[in-house]
Amino acid sequence: MEEQLICPENGWRATGRHPIKFAMKMRDLETETGVNRETIRVYFRYGLLPEPVRPKPNVADYDQSHVEAIRAVRDLQKKSGMTLPQIRDFLSGKQIERGLDAHAFQSLETLLASRVEYDGSGHVSLESLSEQNPFSFSDAHLMANKGLVTLLEGRNGPMLSLSDARMLGIWQKMREAGFDEAHGFSVDILDYYRHAAEYVATHESHLFRERVEGRINEQKAVDMLEQALPLMLEFFGLLRLKSFLAKIGPDFAIVQDKEDA
Repeated sequence: MEEQLICPENGWRATGRHPIKFAMKMRDLETETGVNRETIRVYFRYGLLPEPVRPKPNVADYDQSHVEAIRAVRDLQKKSGMTLPQIRDFLSGKQIERGLDAHAFQSLETLLASRVEYDGSGHVSLESLSEQNPFSFSDAHLMANKGLVTLLEGRNGPMLSLSDARMLGIWQKMREAGFDEAHGFSVDILDYYRHAAEYVATHESHLFRERVEGRINEQKAVDMLEQALPLMLEFFGLLRLKSFLAKIGPDFAIVQDKEDA
């Protein structure tokens, strides 16, 4: 049975996983978020919110992570125009056929953080990732040795940043697609991505500084990067895809055309 420490006077409950501060009821969630309970229940049905703590049957305790997740969903709907199925698909690792702006990525990271154990600063427990990915420990250490991710020492074991956890999840999806040891693929193949990324990023950063230094203020430069970085990543991805298809051979391209027809 999970150990619990209850402090009614301070309004929080700590469990064996991590503290649930300022435990709320559904009416508190409505007040904090401005979202009615019917809509919140729809979010739960889509799997967009973390499950509440249930100290006994028919009793649910919510916390600040639920407030942040609900606000993130609302932002994605209102500011980024995402539908609930699109948000659900992204969180489950599926590819969505639309571009995402910087604001959308920030809100999606908030939702990702609410779905796994994290320490309040956005670091994800490697143990919690292992519940969905049996290779998470071995892959994370191999990727850390290659300089692809950074392992941090948390109170209950290794932790990853949200971005690094997302990279680990993408590699898991690649494994499921057949990029595994049985087919001659291992984490080692990702090493050249790191070198390529460092090369491009170095030249991009130098070019950006040369163009903007002394011409615009720091805030304007930050705004430019916030809007342009997702577009630059998408642009680079399309260039790489075109080059890859051209080099892998015409037969593959013909197969793709037939499948798309």
